[in-house]
Amino acid sequence: MIRRVAIVAGEASGDLLGAALVRAVRSRFPGTEFYGIAGPKMIAAGARTLVPMEKLSVRGYVEAMRSLPELLRIRSGLAAQLAADRPDLFIGVDAPDFNLGLEAKLKRAGIPTVHYVSPSIWAWRAGRLPAIGRAVDHVLAVFPFEAPLYEKAGIAATYVGHPLADEIPMAPDRAEARVQLRLAEAATAVALLPGSRRGELGAHADLFIDTASRLARRRPGTRFFVPLATRETRDFFESRLYAREAQGLDLTILFGHARLALQAADCALVASGTATLEGALARCPMVITYKVPALTYRLMMRKALMPWVGLPNILAGEFIVPELLQEHATPENLEQAIGNWLDHKGARERLMERYRAIHAELRCGNDERVAQALAPWLSKGHEGDVLEG
Repeated sequence: MIRRVAIVAGEASGDLLGAALVRAVRSRFPGTEFYGIAGPKMIAAGARTLVPMEKLSVRGYVEAMRSLPELLRIRSGLAAQLAADRPDLFIGVDAPDFNLGLEAKLKRAGIPTVHYVSPSIWAWRAGRLPAIGRAVDHVLAVFPFEAPLYEKAGIAATYVGHPLADEIPMAPDRAEARVQLRLAEAATAVALLPGSRRGELGAHADLFIDTASRLARRRPGTRFFVPLATRETRDFFESRLYAREAQGLDLTILFGHARLALQAADCALVASGTATLEGALARCPMVITYKVPALTYRLMMRKALMPWVGLPNILAGEFIVPELLQEHATPENLEQAIGNWLDHKGARERLMERYRAIHAELRCGNDERVAQALAPWLSKGHEGDVLEG
């Protein structure tokens, strides 16, 4: 029997995770149909999108308020369509501000709901646990410390590991990455990852360019690589290079290939998010930075339960890489922090050990765990009939 799964992802990181989920499920349950809101990677994996994913890619509280009417229209229309369509399962991939409300409506309509990637209840969203319990039948957690928090709150959850940890080798081939980027072994290379969304670029592009300019003046010959996913973000970044009179930088803009840039680089400057985890798995020393509107930042910090925002630090339980946020995110501070990594081999070697430990913990067969967790809704016997193997 062909199963029909509705799925919604809201940004590039969710698209990456959603694509891995689609591939894993279709490998074990051939013919499963996925449709909803999908990005390019999910579409390539076989999902059909009803609404462009970019419509959901909104950054911060203030920006979300401006886009709220359109987001509510999209969610309401999708909820009505899915309630009438009756898919066998709904999976919300991250995007909790959008997906939890949708999941709650669908659950009330009798459609099973699974949320993949826990909202940051361990950081500043602990108050969401009751709402999550009302909205979802099951949570698929990608970090090991999350499932016990849900179980304690009476919410079914399964730790499935992180697909990136399975995809990226435990010993990434730095030399091969440098060959692909035509980068000499002795050259100094810095990866710049200012964010995947246009709003993030608006906040970070000038900061990253000015930091690169300072590094280039102090360390002549440094090469910079900037992975950007779309023509829009590439064009915007190029326009800021001209505005900052930084065309002379030895800087290469890549279409995607963030992992390649991270594996090849001696250090990276990364806007907080999933890219920080990818950097750790690629064994790249990094400096984490992020800037949001002042009101957004104040609201987030009031609810903060942890002193870290970057995933490597959260997973390590301490600051293993620097975080320079808001007013501390200046070209001077960032250039100094990057320089510290470049100048201290011992610190880099100690960091590699911490990275390896994080990688090993997250590398636990995500494909099989995801498919097994979803089997009660996708196997031939449906609920309770989990396939062997």
